[in-house]
Amino acid sequence: MLLTFPVLDAVQLREARRLLKDAPWNDGKATAGMQAAQAKNNEQLAAGSAQALALQSLVTTALERSPRFLAAALPRKLFPPQFNRYTGSRNAYGPHVDNAVRFSGNLRVRTDLSCTVFLADPEDYEGGELVIHGAGEPRRRVKLPAGHAVLYPGTRVHEVTPVTRGARLASFFWIESMVRGDAQRQLLLELDDTITALRNAQGESAATIALTGTYHNLLRMWADT
Repeated sequence: MLLTFPVLDAVQLREARRLLKDAPWNDGKATAGMQAAQAKNNEQLAAGSAQALALQSLVTTALERSPRFLAAALPRKLFPPQFNRYTGSRNAYGPHVDNAVRFSGNLRVRTDLSCTVFLADPEDYEGGELVIHGAGEPRRRVKLPAGHAVLYPGTRVHEVTPVTRGARLASFFWIESMVRGDAQRQLLLELDDTITALRNAQGESAATIALTGTYHNLLRMWADT
């Protein structure tokens, strides 16, 4: 499942950019695993900085208010959002796979899903596409409007193409879902969308109620809480 959707509104996006304007940036390799560090060539917002903490709160609050994110990810745990910049000589991230488990203090998050929230407008930089590889599928190239997110399985090989002009700013993080399997999550999302369409057409009809029951019975069967 690969899904794109808006997360940040105009006010939140302005605040994010204000915080990033004079933020302290470090070499992104410092937070990469052994394999990923060989491919990573970007900058990352200093962890624990005032800007990082404020931005984490801003993005997390927006996600908690996003029906699309909640329906698709069915989040159990969220790794604190991180922030990166691609510009100048630190401008790309070669093909890599994210670590299966990420650690932040006492928090352990299984990386069922990866998410990127774009913070720069596409016309402000050249290159910088997120390329998501698929087993037996065409590669997906993603470059979204500022404030929009892409959600995809954490198992996928992915990369960021070189930025040749301007600066690409983004937030990235991982989600441990209540439902581990991507196929089950996709089925639940499709079922949720069908229930919503049926409710809009028929209200709380017998069919709507029955299908809602099926959704929750499947979630009860698959969820790990």
